[in-house]
Amino acid sequence: MLTASFIFRALLSGVIIAAIAWIGRRNAAAAALVASLPLVSLLGIVWLWHDTGDRGRLADHMQATFWYVLPSLPMFLVTPMMLRSGVNFWVALMAGCALTVLLYLLTIPLAAKFGIKL
Repeated sequence: MLTASFIFRALLSGVIIAAIAWIGRRNAAAAALVASLPLVSLLGIVWLWHDTGDRGRLADHMQATFWYVLPSLPMFLVTPMMLRSGVNFWVALMAGCALTVLLYLLTIPLAAKFGIKL
């Protein structure tokens, strides 16, 4: 069942994404700056705190977010490189996403070796 809280959260998240696309039509660097801000992460953190008030869960969530951001970063280098080389947009995007998934799968066992549970 959709609650008013869920609908509000979904609409707010959608507005952020739409704003990034709108800003990007005018200034790619400004849109990139807004997109790079951890707005969605911060909203998720606030909502998780509001819903649970669980410090341990929130701390685990924030730490895992840090570790999952790292393997996602190469996508933002590989995809533009492919686009500049003439690769089709969808192919470049899917390759960047596939690279990210692969790096996520490698990150989980690697982090575990250092005692980090993801």
